[in-house]
Amino acid sequence: MSTLLKTIVEAIEDKKGNNIISLDLSRFDGAICKYFVICNAESTVQVSAIADGVEQDVRKKLGEKVWRVNGRENSLWIAMDYGDIVVHIFQTQMRDYYRLEELWGDAPITKY
Repeated sequence: MSTLLKTIVEAIEDKKGNNIISLDLSRFDGAICKYFVICNAESTVQVSAIADGVEQDVRKKLGEKVWRVNGRENSLWIAMDYGDIVVHIFQTQMRDYYRLEELWGDAPITKY
């Protein structure tokens, strides 16, 4: 596991994110990144707190800044782009609706 991936997962765990998984997309031609990290939370406040925790921990421990963040305006689904890793933090109902991990059903999944 890469240091960035480990730091992201640990930050999510620290903020009590639920159902944390990573999808290894490195074997897929045309994939936008090497990994998706996906988790969910019960409230928009927790979704926002998880995103803040990931951003702070990655910057503090690795000195890396997030390239782009989308979804902060409503915190139903926040996507964070770290280049090789894209983090998806969903409110539980949104994750159940979009089922993002099913779109990459052939990708190896790691559950944390």
